[in-house]
Amino acid sequence: MCGRYVLALRPSEVRRQLEEAHMPAEEAPEDDELRQSYNFAPGYHGLVYRADGPDYGGDRDNSGKEGGNTENIQAVGGEAVRTAHEQEAHETKYKLQAMKWGLIPFWTKRNPDYGSMLKTINCRDDSLIEDRGMWTSMKKKKRCIVVAQGFFEWLKKNNGKEKIPHFVKRKDGQLMCFAGLWDCVKFEGTQEKLYTYTIITTNSNKQLGFLHDRMPVILNNGSDAIKTWLDPKRTEWSKELQLLLKPYDGELECFPVSKEVGKVGNSSPSFVVPVNSTENKSNIANFFGKQRMAAKGKAGDKAVGKMEDDLKTKGVKVEYDEDETRDTRNQLEGTESNAPLPTPARAESQKGIKREHSEADDAGGTADGAPKQKRRMSAAGGSNSSQSPKQSPSKATRKGRSATSNGTAAKSSPNRARDGSQKITAFFSR
Repeated sequence: MCGRYVLALRPSEVRRQLEEAHMPAEEAPEDDELRQSYNFAPGYHGLVYRADGPDYGGDRDNSGKEGGNTENIQAVGGEAVRTAHEQEAHETKYKLQAMKWGLIPFWTKRNPDYGSMLKTINCRDDSLIEDRGMWTSMKKKKRCIVVAQGFFEWLKKNNGKEKIPHFVKRKDGQLMCFAGLWDCVKFEGTQEKLYTYTIITTNSNKQLGFLHDRMPVILNNGSDAIKTWLDPKRTEWSKELQLLLKPYDGELECFPVSKEVGKVGNSSPSFVVPVNSTENKSNIANFFGKQRMAAKGKAGDKAVGKMEDDLKTKGVKVEYDEDETRDTRNQLEGTESNAPLPTPARAESQKGIKREHSEADDAGGTADGAPKQKRRMSAAGGSNSSQSPKQSPSKATRKGRSATSNGTAAKSSPNRARDGSQKITAFFSR
């Protein structure tokens, strides 16, 4: 399958890379005519590489009629003209063209809805074996290459209840060339042409078998296979063309990525970064950086530092984006473990940990000689102690600096130490 892929390069850069791979393009869209995205979805206009020719496909020296579209080359007398046509027939030219992902056959009269278009974003290779079905005319004369930097696939776990996105790319970093089919349609009541395409899929190779049983057909850049696939003179389906549709035998990279890629419209360079490397380190840094900004000053740094050390001791990993609002987040490290990771505000309650005051805690907020009090933190962050400890007159008038008050005075609390910092239990209770 291929439901999302990456095309975050401008057409000019794609054209340059293809030319380096001996795939010249006589034409290409302007850079501002095409959307670049790290999360390319069905319905977007992508880059298609194909042989230059008529909208009904095939070579220019052929004539045909599909859906009322006719393009004939008129016979003109003169030896010079005939020679020019003969030379053109032997020199295939190629171009990059913007087309919409989700093939719409030329005979379609009205623009289909989104659900119908989703059914034609992929074409199974085995559906092309027999000379019948909706793909018949496209496979004979309208073959193309869909250009991408890589594609996404979702690993299903827990009987499909959880889906973990993975990004797949070529190990050598070159562009991916998917085998595809294209078509051109005019809807009733309009003269505007709409070009669309589909990506051909085949059985997964051994490397991606764990992820899905299907994968896009990937042809090597500048190879004879691509020249054969795009040859406009091949206007009949053959065994040779069918044999090109096979699992990729080159080296690929595959790793889990952020679940945010699952939302259409999201686009970020982080979508092509493994979640267990750079992205995680950045998220952890962002999280604790935000906490220190909220708790300014020396006292705030001590409180946050103590919380950070405590979480590390328990082996808790905090993985949060800046705009994250959920209480838990599934682990995305490609392991069998799928336990949700706790937020700081609920780390104690979710892990069922009881915390007790140390002697230093009691000394900072109780009268001298008073019995030690145990405090259990509830899931809501409150206290269920049966009695608040008494305060000595000298302690009752002491004022400390709150870790979150930004310098304002605060009432004395049994959770506040002599240096004005809050104890970690009080931090989690918020």
